[in-house]
Amino acid sequence: MKDIRIAFAALTIIAGFSAANAQKSPYVADLGRYVAPANKAAEPDSYSYLPDGTALRLAADGRSIVRVDLRSGKDGELLLDLGHTRETTLPDIEGFSVSPNGEQILVWRDSRAIYRRSFEARYYVYEVRSRLLRPLSSSHALTQSPVFSPDSRMVAFVAGNNIYIKKLDYNTEVAVTTDGVCNGIINGVPDWTYEEEFTTTCSMAWAPDALTLSYLRYDESSVPMYSFPLYEGSCEPRSEYALYPGSYSYKYPVAGAVNSSVTLHSYDIETRKIKDIALTAPGIEYIPRIGYGDTPERLVVATLNRDQNRLEIFAVNPKSTVAKSIYVEESKAWISPETYERLHFGAKSMVVLSSRSGFAQLYEYAYTGAELRSITSGDADVTDYYGSDASGVHYYQVASPTPLDRIVCSVDAKGRVSTLSPAEGTSSMAFDPGMSMAVLCHSSVSQPPVYTLVNASGKTLRVIEDNAAYASIHSSAPKKEFFKMETEGGVQLNGYIIKPAAMQQGKKYPVVMSQYSGPGSQSVLNRWSYDWEQYYATQGYVVVCVDGRGTGGRGRAFSDVVYRRLGHYETIDQIAAARYAASLPFVDGSRIGIYGWSYGGYEALMCASADASPFAAAVSVAPVTDWRYYDTVYAERYMLTPQQNADGYAASAPLSRAGSLACPLLIMSGTADDNVHLFNTMQYVSALQSEGMMCDMFLFPNMNHSINGCNSRAVVYARMLEFFNSKLK
Repeated sequence: MKDIRIAFAALTIIAGFSAANAQKSPYVADLGRYVAPANKAAEPDSYSYLPDGTALRLAADGRSIVRVDLRSGKDGELLLDLGHTRETTLPDIEGFSVSPNGEQILVWRDSRAIYRRSFEARYYVYEVRSRLLRPLSSSHALTQSPVFSPDSRMVAFVAGNNIYIKKLDYNTEVAVTTDGVCNGIINGVPDWTYEEEFTTTCSMAWAPDALTLSYLRYDESSVPMYSFPLYEGSCEPRSEYALYPGSYSYKYPVAGAVNSSVTLHSYDIETRKIKDIALTAPGIEYIPRIGYGDTPERLVVATLNRDQNRLEIFAVNPKSTVAKSIYVEESKAWISPETYERLHFGAKSMVVLSSRSGFAQLYEYAYTGAELRSITSGDADVTDYYGSDASGVHYYQVASPTPLDRIVCSVDAKGRVSTLSPAEGTSSMAFDPGMSMAVLCHSSVSQPPVYTLVNASGKTLRVIEDNAAYASIHSSAPKKEFFKMETEGGVQLNGYIIKPAAMQQGKKYPVVMSQYSGPGSQSVLNRWSYDWEQYYATQGYVVVCVDGRGTGGRGRAFSDVVYRRLGHYETIDQIAAARYAASLPFVDGSRIGIYGWSYGGYEALMCASADASPFAAAVSVAPVTDWRYYDTVYAERYMLTPQQNADGYAASAPLSRAGSLACPLLIMSGTADDNVHLFNTMQYVSALQSEGMMCDMFLFPNMNHSINGCNSRAVVYARMLEFFNSKLK
């Protein structure tokens, strides 16, 4: 321990550069071309559709919505022209959605982010025939998550945590709920935890006959409050905090704490009465999804227990409130989030993406609960589901021919499978409503994204965007090369390596290991990326990335080993990857650093404090330092509660092993990170201080978990590069 502390003696704990380094970084400008947003390849417009299948796009200036002939790519007439609207005039809009009958359009502007996915904005309703443009609400300037009724005559929306319905025929507004209160009761939209961990922004569902609106109500009154400071800052400065800092407070349940109490309700449009729907099955903690099946009498409700290892789906009659269980799935570890996040409610059946066989596959169920068929099978994970056409052909994405690839396939009613995309690389499709055409995006490690319009058989109709100019500019960029290596027990792991430009014969280079490592994630993929890694290669670094056990694309046996002991196998595998890198003839094994962000930042700390750690330096961005500090849904999905798994939490916490930190450390965080709180970093630095140890720290005032805006992303990687230059070169 004495030698380690001497090694740290030259380091200081700082919220920025040390005095000796207090100068403008020479790397920020160059890195700005490599990181978001400047590094992105061109993308085509995203399309919305009229009921007849006509595609629509928002013009680049935000002043018109244009009809598009998909086959030719040519623009047609304007569906909306802001220069020719009646009653209301707007300078531009940010986005739009079309009513089911195509006769009204919801447009919005002045959006304000709430959390990662949600936002509120000024919404307006545009009547196509009359060109009448009016605010969605006459009493609420900013509204959230508006949803057209199936008959297009109403819009349900949320304002001030209450649900309202705008009746378009009469231009009137009705309050569905009145008990909404900030940090208390939320109606119709999820709380922070549901949005972040169940990837949802709306908790309302219209019945097919538009006579009932069903919704979830979140009572977060008993959830502990979390607060963090806000500063004036210089990136989008907040002048109200010029002399005194402010604060932001919201409800955030850490592992083992009280969650929001979530209840299900239905609102009768004609009687204006609310019915409470009780789900009497024991152990229900979460309701991650609701949606209507084939009739107004069938509301489908997905539920989870607190341990998230039992999924039960109910068919509920919202008028009688009678609920019937139609699907149950249990797991020895956790139910894969894709199972409830990608539930698909069709006209006569629902499609479930389940990993109960050991690999994620698609299954079709009648709404009575009877299994109709296994749509897909095999030992390759289905990674997305796009839907089915009128003839019963299903379209999906699968991790094939290797876990590193993603191809798009179809399977007909007889089980015949067709591949619709290139046979390797990463492909995805965005279909039109009739599933007759799709925009196919394909890329690989050597090919930037190419977007083509294809028919339902995958035949190319036209090239939309080939990114030829982008590809030419980046043709000489260092390329990823894939490799395989073994970890303990002979388990094979997938990795990639990026070698320095113009490598010199006989020279040994330092290594930066990049990893995320979180359960179900995948960093080693055959897809295009151009980022800080390529820039580091131009600066004389070998960049290595390995997906250890627990990551995705390789079935449940590969991922489930991390259950109840996060960080254990991931650390073994990253150390094995470092030793593999050290064995390469062009690598200096004494100069290997490790980096990660979020879960990757957590894992970087675990590796830097492991027994016999081979790392000479570590950089951790926005890390979890103890799973007791993270939210209930994510932490407990993999660890159960601290009360159930105290030893697992202790062994999985970098905080508890801070005194074993074996290499120089740079830790970076945004001060307004609502996801992985700065508290994690502060607790870890405090633990180092208590051990008489030091590290470098760099903070981003008012930045959230993504640390974006005002070139801050380039600053992250410039600071990291300077740190690695000082420790590895």
